[in-house]
Amino acid sequence: MKNRLYNLIFPIWMLIFIPMTWLIVLPANFLIDSLILLLSLFLFVKSNYWMIYKQTILKIWGFGFLSDFIGALILFSIYLSDFFIQNSVISNWWYDHVFYPVSYDPFSSIFSIIWCSIAVLVSGICIYEFNYRVSFKQLSLEPKTKKKMALLLAICTAPYLFLVPTALFF
Repeated sequence: MKNRLYNLIFPIWMLIFIPMTWLIVLPANFLIDSLILLLSLFLFVKSNYWMIYKQTILKIWGFGFLSDFIGALILFSIYLSDFFIQNSVISNWWYDHVFYPVSYDPFSSIFSIIWCSIAVLVSGICIYEFNYRVSFKQLSLEPKTKKKMALLLAICTAPYLFLVPTALFF
């Protein structure tokens, strides 16, 4: 069974099985993070764009990958949970309504939609927290401005592809 672990741009399992995809994923994520950061600077800061950009973009980029990985661990935990409930009374129900749908088509079960949405939400929260508390910590901006910037990054760069059915790729 294929694992459904995605980053913002590309499925993570593609990075493992086809290492050349790193050449696409890394710059694409950097570009998206850069665009969203510059947009947030334009909307909320109005000055010193390049200084703030240069000071924060690598942290934002790295924490984006870390946050996506944390969300992917939530998706991956479905495989561990399946291991523990094998041969139990709920094993067939779990496989039909959670395990299989999370792996191939989250929209085929409300339980899998919830599971995948939690992974997206946790990743988004991590993006917000990492950026607000670490990436923007040294900036001489008001906390309210830092929160707005972190929120925009979290909303725009959360790994919504966790919800895309893997079955579409096969």
